Amino acid sequence: MDIRATLEQARATPPSPGRASALLMEHGTMTLRFYAPRGTDPQTPHDQDELYIVSRGTGVFFMNGERVPFGPGDVLFAPAHAEHRFEDFTDDFETWVVFYGAEGGEGSTAT
Repeated sequence: MDIRATLEQARATPPSPGRASALLMEHGTMTLRFYAPRGTDPQTPHDQDELYIVSRGTGVFFMNGERVPFGPGDVLFAPAHAEHRFEDFTDDFETWVVFYGAEGGEGSTAT
């Protein structure tokens, strides 16, 4: 089982077939991917909840009608089935993507 993924490794790993992101790690329902769109972000909603951890670049994150600015070190959340995408991002934008939980998401339970 991989316990470490580096930016160098992520940048060198090609996207998975049929996907726009590179798979770097898997465990149970969790997958770690690396995403670096260029020009536009053609994403469509996903079946799992996800976290984005921005490693480089700036822009605007759109999620269900709301827009928030982002930069390196920011963490962004998109629940399963939410319309979301990156907008107005710089040419050097790249982000880690963590998908987790059951299909349909974990819901809005408080902890």
